[in-house]
Amino acid sequence: MGTPGEGLGRCSHALIRGVPESLASGEGAGAGLPALDLAKAQREHGVLGGKLRQRLGLQLLELPPEESLPLGPLLGDTAVIQGDTALITRPWSPARRPEVDGVRKALQDLGLRIVEMGDENATLDGTDVLFTGREFFVGLSKWTNHRGAEIVADTFRDFAVSTVPVSSPSHLRGLCGMGGPRTVVAGSSEAAQKAVRAMAVLTDHPYASLTLPDDAAADCLFLRPGLPGMPPFLLHRGGGDLPNSQEALQKLSDVTLVPVSCSELEKAGAGLSSLCLVLSTRPHS
Repeated sequence: MGTPGEGLGRCSHALIRGVPESLASGEGAGAGLPALDLAKAQREHGVLGGKLRQRLGLQLLELPPEESLPLGPLLGDTAVIQGDTALITRPWSPARRPEVDGVRKALQDLGLRIVEMGDENATLDGTDVLFTGREFFVGLSKWTNHRGAEIVADTFRDFAVSTVPVSSPSHLRGLCGMGGPRTVVAGSSEAAQKAVRAMAVLTDHPYASLTLPDDAAADCLFLRPGLPGMPPFLLHRGGGDLPNSQEALQKLSDVTLVPVSCSELEKAGAGLSSLCLVLSTRPHS
C-alpha cells in the first residue's frame, strides 16, 4: 500500500479569508477573547498569503472578510479535504456555522466533490482532524463529537479513521501535527503527549516523533508543492514566535522550513492550520 505520507499529495491551491474589523474588536468573537491589533493581525495574514503564493508556489484564493463572521479567517475549521473530496464541517458553535457557506462555494468552483454533514447531532471542527498521509486521527474535543468523527470515517472510506481524546481546551492540531511524511511533531504538555501516545496505540504504521517545547508550534503544515523540482516544505510558527520550538524544528532535515508569525491572530484562537485550506485539485477549465 506504499509508505506513510503518500496521501500527503502535491498541492496546487490555498484558500484563505481576510481579517474583518469585527475580529479585532472582539465583536461576536466569543466570550473571553481580547481585542486585537487589527493592523498587526492583517499584516500577519498578508505575510501568510504571500508565503503560500510566492515561497510555496501555490495559487492563492482569498475570500473577502465578512464583518458578520468575526472568526471567518479561521476557515481551516470549515472543511476537511482529501484528494478531490471536501467534507463541509458543522462547527460546534452555532454562530460559526454560516462560515461554511463561502468556503463551500469556493471549493465547488474548484471542482471538488462536496459532502455535507446533515446530522444535527454531529459537531466537527476541521482542526480536530489530522491526516498523516495514510490515515485520519479525529480529536474528540469540546468542538468535535463521536458523530462528527463517524462522518469523517463515512466520507473517507479508503483510509482508517481513529478517534483521539483531547484532554485540554484545544483542538487536536493545536497539540500535534505532521512535521514530514513520516514524522509526528507534538508539544510537550501532558495533553499533547497523551494524544501522541493514543495515536501510537491506534496506528499500524510507524511514525517518528519530535517533541517541541510549545504545543502551538506543533500546529504546522507539511506541504508538497506541485511545481516540479520543489522540495517539501514545513510551514511553521516563526518570525519571533516560539523561539525554543523554532530551534527544535531544525532537527527536521528532510523539509525546507518556512516560518510565519500568527502571534496576534492567536489571541482569537487561531492556529496556523486554521488560517488556510490547502488542496491538490485544479479548477475546471
